[in-house]
Amino acid sequence: MPARQPPRIDRDVRYSDQHDALVLDVHRPGPGAPASVGAVVLVHGGGWFRGDKAKEDGLSARLVDAGYTVFVPNYRLAPTDVFPASRDDVLTAYEWALQSDVPFDRSKVAFFGGSAGGNLAVEGGIATGRPSVSWSGIFGLAEIIRATDGTVDAAPTTQDLDAMRSADIDQTGRDDPFLRWVILQEVGGDRSALDAASTIEHVTAATGPVYLANSLEEWVPRTDPIALQAALAAAGVPNTLQLIPGLRHAEGYTDHALPGSLAFLAQTLEVEPR
Repeated sequence: MPARQPPRIDRDVRYSDQHDALVLDVHRPGPGAPASVGAVVLVHGGGWFRGDKAKEDGLSARLVDAGYTVFVPNYRLAPTDVFPASRDDVLTAYEWALQSDVPFDRSKVAFFGGSAGGNLAVEGGIATGRPSVSWSGIFGLAEIIRATDGTVDAAPTTQDLDAMRSADIDQTGRDDPFLRWVILQEVGGDRSALDAASTIEHVTAATGPVYLANSLEEWVPRTDPIALQAALAAAGVPNTLQLIPGLRHAEGYTDHALPGSLAFLAQTLEVEPR
């Protein structure tokens, strides 16, 4: 069997002139590898307030190995830029990819992300009708805040996020103070904006198929993806929810969620899995 070819990576490609942060990386099959079968817009996590596209090199390599060209954008971050800035940037990156000269089948494109990136992936699927994969996305922002009012205060995390790998962040279970803080950062502390920022309120019948994963005891409560699944089902949108034992968050359970996620992409994009 021939050796697998490492992906070709084009770094820091500007996809918009509106802000210095709006650059993306393009991961694609290397020389001698089979051509890609489609594309994935892979959105990094970080609670909408931190993170960088470079965190996604490992998952991008696995997606390229599965046959996809991968676009990984940076986007504007809270609290300097609040909802809908991050969503708008991801959609701008998607449009740039479609108009670029990067070779891939424009009819076979999906969004993928974890944590805040999972939220933005589903937002991409809602806006475009494309499939989306979300690991530990946060969707019912208003409901989470209402459900925890009076029980905990919003407080910043004590974790040194900049010193930790993405897959190691927030892998210690339920953390309602941090969850509240993250959500309120995304709306600039404006509780009146929570309903408008809640993905669960954006679902329509035109939403693309959705694959959701969440662990049972992590810091994003399992009631959140369950509620989104109910909204998708009510709108007639095909969806899958994988609930994973334990308390791992997003890329912390990659090996558990990736096989099902790849099967979902292959089915919804109608490509032959590699």
